[in-house]
Amino acid sequence: MQRNYKAEYKAYQGTPQAKKDRAQRNKARRMMIKAGKAKKGDGKDVGHIKAMGKGGKSVMSNLQVQSRKQNRSFARDKASNMLSETSKREKK
Repeated sequence: MQRNYKAEYKAYQGTPQAKKDRAQRNKARRMMIKAGKAKKGDGKDVGHIKAMGKGGKSVMSNLQVQSRKQNRSFARDKASNMLSETSKREKK
């Protein structure tokens, strides 16, 4: 069965909230590139310390450059259960 990209876009990626979130992520990336902390094609992610979904903003004090693996995963225990969705810096 083939993947239906049009249906995916219509269901999520094309929604106003998804477009707004994508624009915020792109803005954060541009800010970090302008500040010299990230480069185009560097294989790194610009992550929000306090997630956008939890009220975090795309401001320099809330951004950090991370490896893709680090930014897209959560800490887990030995049984592979997620420990927390709160980043270490957000806890401070």
